[in-house]
Amino acid sequence: MTTCQKSTIAYSKDMNIRTAPAEHRSSDAAVIELLRVEKTLGIGELARRLGVTATAVRQRLERLMRAGLVGRATLSDSNESASGLNGKRTTRMRGRPSHVYSLTDKGQRTGGDNFRDLALVLWNEIRSVREPAVRQGLLSRIGLAMADTYRDEVAGDTPQQRLESMAQILLDRRISCEVGHSSTPGEATAAGGLSVLTSYACPYPELAEQDRGICAAERLMLQDLVGSAVQLSECRLDGAACCRFTVGNSGDPTAVVGALSGTTATCNKPG
Repeated sequence: MTTCQKSTIAYSKDMNIRTAPAEHRSSDAAVIELLRVEKTLGIGELARRLGVTATAVRQRLERLMRAGLVGRATLSDSNESASGLNGKRTTRMRGRPSHVYSLTDKGQRTGGDNFRDLALVLWNEIRSVREPAVRQGLLSRIGLAMADTYRDEVAGDTPQQRLESMAQILLDRRISCEVGHSSTPGEATAAGGLSVLTSYACPYPELAEQDRGICAAERLMLQDLVGSAVQLSECRLDGAACCRFTVGNSGDPTAVVGALSGTTATCNKPG
């Protein structure tokens, strides 16, 4: 069993704490899609339309409100017509106050995105650039732009702290990873080993299968964010069980830029 396989087994025990279970995502999606069509609904109508109990609906709505995807409006204790969060009028008879639920702007944006196809088209256009210097420059800028996307979220005074912060950002985006230290002979340092980010899921699987330039761009992104040299010491495309980014004083900090111009080179091994 490889190091990555052992880590995956240990890490998987904690996955449900960090990400919502699949059954929650599926049931919550049903609420979102119903509110997308009906705009504003109360718990009773949601329960009837979904074929579940009111308690189950409340649990789903609580999760969605915590995520900022659904908002709640209160209908006052009178026979009146009230506006929901999205402007739709809802009438209720006299009685105790009740609530209606609508998608927030963030919730509305959860449907209909087609970023995957667009990303593949744009990446293929970059690959079609024939001049190596121009293509390398484009990919280098992509790597730095990727770093700028996360820069304000990364915290820490040391490369290790910043790497751990970046790992948490990836976890929040449901990309399974963890930070540890290298135990490979030749990589040990006085501090106990080089910091390693182990990624069990590729953030850009289809792009990586087409062109390893995205791997180099990701390495440049990490190098820029942690402020230290980074090497891709193991890669799934080379048959490894996971990708391992080794951070430390090994390797040339500028080597990643040169790697951006190639499409079939294997991962760089430290040492």
